[in-house]
Amino acid sequence: MKVEIWSDVMCPFCFVGKKNFENALAQLPFKDKIEVEWKSFQLDPDLPVEGLDMSTKEYLANRKGMPEQQIQGMLDHLQQAGSAVGIEFNQDRSIPVNTIRAHRLSHYAQERGKGNEIEEALFFAHFTAGKNVGDIEVLASLAEQIGLNATEVKAFLATDEQVDEVTADITEAKALGISGVPFFVLDRKYGISGAQPTEAFVEALTQAFHESQPQFEMKGNTDADACGPEGCEI
Repeated sequence: MKVEIWSDVMCPFCFVGKKNFENALAQLPFKDKIEVEWKSFQLDPDLPVEGLDMSTKEYLANRKGMPEQQIQGMLDHLQQAGSAVGIEFNQDRSIPVNTIRAHRLSHYAQERGKGNEIEEALFFAHFTAGKNVGDIEVLASLAEQIGLNATEVKAFLATDEQVDEVTADITEAKALGISGVPFFVLDRKYGISGAQPTEAFVEALTQAFHESQPQFEMKGNTDADACGPEGCEI
């Protein structure tokens, strides 16, 4: 069964949702039969690729016009949600940045079997370590941490490769009616919006998986003539 996850590196609840989803997977006896594909989504594609010289808190106040009380309430909620799943949110250090390069790197890593690893590294770098995930040197270092070649990653990021793939993901999200992230699509049959609790993921994944399996049902009279290892019934 395939699970597609639309997310953005700048989305804190995408990080929380990733943790809850992974905790759910760990509880499933069929977890090895689930393929995960990360899809790109941009919350603010108008941000500069080099990032802003301000914290996320300042960005929300200055660029989004959000009142301080609303921002603080959101950050307090984030801290609680993050602590519950082992995430340390340092929004006073997180750098607002155009995530196009991070998404391109995600596609690059995913093609090499490192999709989940690079997503975790990107989220941690942005939200906890306060690193600029639009900077090529930072991205190359993260790639190296998960076993990719830093020199090759730098050369890749210096091009426009995988831009079309990122754009295609965003276009596909619109076609599916996805307007916010995280968004999980299970086997192209069910959608899960937001950072749902682990229990909700367990229930949805279990249902979708069982429905994806071939169903076998006995038909006809079970007493009909038949032969077996011990001979034929007469």
